[in-house]
Amino acid sequence: MPGEGAVINPFETARKQIDIVCDLLKINGGTREILKSPKRELTVNFPVRMDDGSYKVFQGHRVQYNMARGPTKGGIRYHPQVTLDEVRALAAWMTWKCAVVNLPYGGGKGGVVCDPKHLSQTELERLTRRYAVEIAPIIGPEMDIPAPDVYTDSQTMSWIMDTYSMMKGFSVPGVVTGKPISLGGSEGRGEATGRGCSYVIREAAPHAGVQMKGASVAVQGFGNAGSVTAKLLHDEQGAKIVAVSDSRGGITNPAGLDPHKVEAHKVKTGSVLGYPGAKPVSNTEILEMKVDVLVPAALENQITAKNAGKIQAKIVAEAANGPTTPDADDILFAKKITVLPDILANAGGVTVSYFEWAQDIQGFFWPLDEVNQRLERVMVRAYGEVHKVAVERKVHNRTAAYVVAIQRVVDAIKVRGIFP
Repeated sequence: MPGEGAVINPFETARKQIDIVCDLLKINGGTREILKSPKRELTVNFPVRMDDGSYKVFQGHRVQYNMARGPTKGGIRYHPQVTLDEVRALAAWMTWKCAVVNLPYGGGKGGVVCDPKHLSQTELERLTRRYAVEIAPIIGPEMDIPAPDVYTDSQTMSWIMDTYSMMKGFSVPGVVTGKPISLGGSEGRGEATGRGCSYVIREAAPHAGVQMKGASVAVQGFGNAGSVTAKLLHDEQGAKIVAVSDSRGGITNPAGLDPHKVEAHKVKTGSVLGYPGAKPVSNTEILEMKVDVLVPAALENQITAKNAGKIQAKIVAEAANGPTTPDADDILFAKKITVLPDILANAGGVTVSYFEWAQDIQGFFWPLDEVNQRLERVMVRAYGEVHKVAVERKVHNRTAAYVVAIQRVVDAIKVRGIFP
């Protein structure tokens, strides 16, 4: 359901966001230009043998946006609509996401223009391995560490890790994250985005006047991040999940839904629709419900200038990337709605990816409880730092998160200086 702004160039949006914060922090000249420019971009066109013996040429990109704070980190997506500007924007946002939670990373992103739904498993493997070879000169544990994204998964990462390792002559598990446990993946990675989001909601609740025990929660997008967030808010914080949705539509029950049973129903039927004892509700209606916490965990551009005035939640926690447009941010701020921005609220995923990389580098792996405790410390500290800036500067949390992130990158650029 792309809303208004779906045709806007995402990289132009990313650059505008940088300008807003640079104005606020009085950053000008060359430093601003560095912040608005990707460091390195690689576009590759490569042939893949199809199952019928024919060859098809695919285009792929890898963008390393900023390396001032360390190697770049970011996913690889397979999608027919992948563009270089989209990958640039996503790499920029990864830079700020890593910085806001203080990981020693810059941001990167990759993509291949393809429709994975029309490729067989063997064609996907050949495409992935050839793309890995093409970008191999600029990736590695000390340079750029890919991860899964849209229509890629742990199997994709396994193929990339194996291909890169074959070229090196020895196993290099730290070249990617999001791997299976058997190849050096981390415990807790699968639920990290939702778990991180639940920690940030818990920390924000007192400031937003919300008592989490018994609080009403609506989740738009009952996929990985949305379902994990719902289950943890229900199980660990005593919240009441009153509505959830997926791409086909939503369900609601004011008395509360059991997210575990809803998930089992979705696994069985392919959708949350038809869950016993719940009424159908549209994705649009879910956004406008009178609830304590709204979790947009689906697509971008869901809360826009058109519907922001109808949002009634006290907290909007962005488990998805870019669900709220800049115009809508101002409207929600004026309504005193607490927005927990994506670069903070869903940074649990990249945080546990960082943990996976650190474990791979040292060849020493942590149990699940240690991963979760470390994740909680990172998310709690990051929320506190963002909230402090928001209060001091009287700005909304998104601007505050960008201030924290961009200031960290600027500090790194300045202290390193310009070579030569």
